[in-house]
Amino acid sequence: MDISNTIQTVLIYALPVIFAITVHEAAHGYVARYFGDNTAYVLGRVTLNPMKHIDPVGTILMPLLLFFATSGSFLFGYAKPVPVSFGRLRHPKRDMIWVALAGPAANFIQAILWALFYVALVAFGISETFFLKMAQGGVLVNLVMWAFNLFPLPPLDGGRVLAGLLPRGRAQEFLARIEPYGFFIVMGLVLAGIVSTYWLQPLMAFGYEVVNLLLSPIIALIR
Repeated sequence: MDISNTIQTVLIYALPVIFAITVHEAAHGYVARYFGDNTAYVLGRVTLNPMKHIDPVGTILMPLLLFFATSGSFLFGYAKPVPVSFGRLRHPKRDMIWVALAGPAANFIQAILWALFYVALVAFGISETFFLKMAQGGVLVNLVMWAFNLFPLPPLDGGRVLAGLLPRGRAQEFLARIEPYGFFIVMGLVLAGIVSTYWLQPLMAFGYEVVNLLLSPIIALIR
């Protein structure tokens, strides 16, 4: 492993990852507060201060160890989950859908902004590789977080959305029953390649298409 290249890669992705995690978690807390639950706000989690959301093990240690151990071929991490008391929401079953979607939506918006940053760099003739790669990394990181968190299994955001959409009954009871084991189930599916092949890759391809479509008028104007 080339240590200098590895360090440069870590530095390139550091800022996009910090922003992606921070805004994702803050968005959950902000939307929860909007719909009536101020739990996250009282605990200081509705903030853009990354220190409030970073988990020392899940956000820093685990990704770094996996990065060096697998030469960057496999990465996984997590932030401190924002506490939400769904019972305090004005309409718990409906509002939990919007609270869950807030995080992935924040990541998709960030992907668009990083893509705009890349277009702006090119438009102004800035060819510094570090910043170009950082912009590309910002798009990639946020689309990965957007797609991965929408996977329909609790405790991921997609699982919360699914629970809110399903009618009350056995299906919701089943989701609640498997939630304590959801993390391990998701990890097993990730390691087996199922999540990547059948979920991440198709959804990210769609995400890139949408980002390109949204930016195409701006790109056409500056050419």
